[in-house]
Amino acid sequence: MNKSSLEPAEIKILDALQQDARVTNQTLADQIGMSASPCWRKVRKLEDDAVIQGYRAVLDRRKIGLGVMVFIRVSIDSHSAAEALKFEQQVSDLDDVVACYSIGGDADFLLQVVARDLDTYAEFAMSVIRRLPGIKEMQSMFVLKEIKPFVAFPIKKPAQR
Repeated sequence: MNKSSLEPAEIKILDALQQDARVTNQTLADQIGMSASPCWRKVRKLEDDAVIQGYRAVLDRRKIGLGVMVFIRVSIDSHSAAEALKFEQQVSDLDDVVACYSIGGDADFLLQVVARDLDTYAEFAMSVIRRLPGIKEMQSMFVLKEIKPFVAFPIKKPAQR
């Protein structure tokens, strides 16, 4: 399912749920201008189609003791599918790596890492990341200030008639 196949009501549902996933079905239905039963069925369909993949709480990382955020650009030695998959699997098991992307350009992967402080990050980078097999090069980019952290995907509201 792609965006062009989403109905206007589904787009409204997705936008509303990204803002507040704890909203009751009745409140959601009222917000988007439909009755509760059809709204519930549309939400269930979006879940069944894996458009909605889950519901999460958004945490303030600093308030849970994670004062440092770092993006690490990683280049690996071999570009074979097996080596890339091995790297991906090992990175997926690391709790401090909160996101990992395969990227194009002068690096192969971009990791988003959180740590308690700089010393904790340095220890993690040198004793864990640097020791992953196949790493040719890594570059750390420290977040000084979060200007616009990820909150929601942009979903354009249907044009009003």
